[in-house]
Amino acid sequence: MAPYKKMMLKADINKIYDDEYYSEQKIKDEKFFVRPSRQRKMKKTKWFSLGMGIDLPFCIIILVLLTIGTIMMFSASYAYSYYKNGDSYFYLLRQLMFVGLGLLGMAALSVFNYNKLHRIAPIILGIAYLCLMIVLILPSSDGVKRWIPLGLFNIQPSEIAKFGIILFFAHWGSKYYNKMQFARYSVIPGIAIFGSTALLLFLEPHYSGIVIIGMLTVLMLYIGGMKTKYLAVGLVALVGIVLLLAITGGLSYAMSRMDGWGQALEYTTEDMWQTTWQTRNSLYAIGSGGLWGLGLGQSRQKYLYLPEPQNDFIFAIVVEELGLIGAAMILLIFALLVWRGITLSLRAKDKFGKLLGIGLTSQIGIQVVLNILVITDWLPNTGISLPFFSYGGSSLIMLLAQMGIVLSISRTANIERQ
Repeated sequence: MAPYKKMMLKADINKIYDDEYYSEQKIKDEKFFVRPSRQRKMKKTKWFSLGMGIDLPFCIIILVLLTIGTIMMFSASYAYSYYKNGDSYFYLLRQLMFVGLGLLGMAALSVFNYNKLHRIAPIILGIAYLCLMIVLILPSSDGVKRWIPLGLFNIQPSEIAKFGIILFFAHWGSKYYNKMQFARYSVIPGIAIFGSTALLLFLEPHYSGIVIIGMLTVLMLYIGGMKTKYLAVGLVALVGIVLLLAITGGLSYAMSRMDGWGQALEYTTEDMWQTTWQTRNSLYAIGSGGLWGLGLGQSRQKYLYLPEPQNDFIFAIVVEELGLIGAAMILLIFALLVWRGITLSLRAKDKFGKLLGIGLTSQIGIQVVLNILVITDWLPNTGISLPFFSYGGSSLIMLLAQMGIVLSISRTANIERQ
């Protein structure tokens, strides 16, 4: 064979070999590496993609609720704010400050390794107890002791206690998961922790806090592995304690809050008419909203008819201005938040993350349901705020911080990102 032909044949063989090599290398690159354009994109979003990345739908739902809630808080509060403080923007500006602090906390905790909370759960619960005791030695406000003043805003220890209870039982349930079917690992710790917390809240008094923390305790113990039969035993014991306190007069404050329950639209006596003033005007607001509402900012009941409309009864103003359709859409967004949070938590990589995420997300669902029942007179008028909507610093900051922990849990969740 001529030298020229031998050189051409060798070149063809080398070309085939090179083509095969680069084809194989291309497959490897596609599988294990990132193309330059995608690599640049990844560098820009690396801070947003630790682990598997935070769950974007859950984050968007939080921000949507926070935006709507802030707008509605301003709409509900500006008339009362001008009357009380001479400034229509007083509550809005403070709420925006709380939103900023809360979002910073949420962002920081979303990149924090939530498993580090596992070791310090008893310490955080101890801090909650300390705050609950401190508030008892401070001067009362309107006959109750619920806040620790810090200048710019007040701390409500019950908000820390809610988080402390959820965190502790997530820690306890994951540590003794295989033993939670025994009473000494579920019922006895539950009674001890809830009983001591309820006693401190009883002294404030803060009965709505007791109800929420009681429901959270039962939830955490149940999903942690406690047998169902113990729920019936606990219910019987609770009824007995309530009856004992009612007979001995220990529930005088609670009984006063129940005055007029279910009678908001009935005129019996002048005193009862004044007692049910807030609930009755809440029902007026809900009824006048109709299907489509009066329009954003067009509420009538917020003009000093409904006392402090920016707080616990804010959803009545929401219904009045946005109507049944708008209110139903907001409740649907809340339902999506709870569903997505629980779904993420169930797919977390460890038991602690599952229990913690479910507890933190369920707290929102519990408070929303109880708040709606109160403003519609299905439950006695007690102080239960509406998450992301009601005015308040410690509640909103704690809530957003807790959602940051759920976002941290979502980084380990084995769920398809949409």
